[in-house]
Amino acid sequence: MKLWDCFATALQTIFSHKLRSGLTMLGILIGVAAVISMVSLVRSEQAMVRESLESLGANLIFVTPGTTGAGHGIGGAFASTSTLTLEDAEAIASDARSVSMVAPVTQSTTEVIAGGENVGCLTLGVTVEYQYVRNFETEQGNFISGQDYMRSARVVVLGNELAETLFGQMSPLGQRIRINGRQFEVIGVLKRKGEAFGTEDQAAMVPLSTAQAVLSSERAGGSGHVIQAIAIQAKSRDAIGSAQWEISDILRQRHHIGPEGEDDFRVISMGDIARTADQMYAIGELIMAAIAGISLLVGGIGIMNIMLVSVTERTREIGLRKAVGAKRRDILTQFLTEAAVLSLCGGAVGVALGWVIIKVSAGVLANMGFPFPAILPGDVVALAVGVAICVGLTSGLYPAIRAARLDPIESLRHE
Repeated sequence: MKLWDCFATALQTIFSHKLRSGLTMLGILIGVAAVISMVSLVRSEQAMVRESLESLGANLIFVTPGTTGAGHGIGGAFASTSTLTLEDAEAIASDARSVSMVAPVTQSTTEVIAGGENVGCLTLGVTVEYQYVRNFETEQGNFISGQDYMRSARVVVLGNELAETLFGQMSPLGQRIRINGRQFEVIGVLKRKGEAFGTEDQAAMVPLSTAQAVLSSERAGGSGHVIQAIAIQAKSRDAIGSAQWEISDILRQRHHIGPEGEDDFRVISMGDIARTADQMYAIGELIMAAIAGISLLVGGIGIMNIMLVSVTERTREIGLRKAVGAKRRDILTQFLTEAAVLSLCGGAVGVALGWVIIKVSAGVLANMGFPFPAILPGDVVALAVGVAICVGLTSGLYPAIRAARLDPIESLRHE
C-alpha cells in the first residue's frame, strides 16, 4: 500500500468522524499553542531586555559598593552604605589605561515641588561625563555643563516622565522647582529611554558638586567624598575585560585590601548582566516549555485511546484487508499514518492559535504602554510541531501493532 493512499485514507477516516477527531486533536492543539506562545513571549521579552541593556551605554561598566558575593545588578549601584568615593573615581580616570570616561554618581530620595505638584523621586548627582557614558540625549534644553559643576550651580535636568508629571504639556525650561526645599532651575529634559533597568525617566539630575553640598546627608570623611556608584566607559568592547581588571586593582590598592581580602565593591559590565539575564530567560523558557509539554503528553494519551477504539471498530475492515492480501506492515503503516495526521492537523491549528495569542498579547501590552514585539520563532514552531508528530506516532504505535497482529479469520467473524 502506497504512503499517499495511507494518507488519503487517514484523512477520509478523520473527516468521517469530525467531532471525535477534533476532540482528539484538542490536547495536541493546546500543547502546541501553549509551547509556541509561552516561549515566543519569553523570547520577545528577552529581546526587549537586550535592547534596553544596549541603550544603557556603549562598553558600560558599573562599579558599585558591596562584596562580590552580594549579587549582580544595576540596582546594586545605589546601595545604602557606600564604600566608594569621588577620589576613587578620579584615580580610575587617571590610572586605568583601558578606560575612556568615568562618571561618579550620588543618589538620594527627594521631594520635588513644582507649582501645585508634589512628588517623590530619585535625584542623581552627576558630572558632565554621565551624559556620554550613559548614552543620554536631551529632548529640550541642555545637560549639566562643566561650568555648572565647577560653580555648584542649582540647576536640574529632568527625566521625561518626571517633567510630564510636574509640568504636563508646558515647557519646563527656565521653570523653578524645589528639591528638598532648595530652589533649582530646570535647564533640560531628557529623551525618553523606557529602559527595563533604568529609572532616569522618573529621575532628576543635578551637578554632583551641588548634590554633595546641599542634598546629600553624607559629608566628606577621612577617605574622601562619598558616592554611590561609578559609571565607566571602556575604550572599546574588547577592552572591557582589561578595564575591569585595572579598576579592581586600583580600588583594592586604594581600599587597602590584602591578597586574601574580599573586595568591598563590585565591578559589573553590561556583558555580565546580559549573560545573567540570558541564563534566567533560558531557565524560564525551559520551565514554560515543560509545563506546556504536559498538554502534548495528555494529547498523546488521547490519540492512543481513540486509536484503540478505532482498531476495535474496524476489526472487520482489518480482517477483510488481510484476506485480500494486505500485509502486517500495510496495516501498521495505515494506523501510524492516521495517528501522525491527527497530530499534524492538531499541530498546524495549534501554530495558528499560538500566533493569535502572541498578537493579542502584544496588542494588549502595547495599549497598556508596554510595546512588545510579536515574534514567532521558526525553530520553536518546527520543534513544537515535530514533537507533536512524534507524540502522535509514539501514541499510535501500540494500537497499530495490535491492529497488525489481528488474526484475519477471527477479525472477519467480529461483530
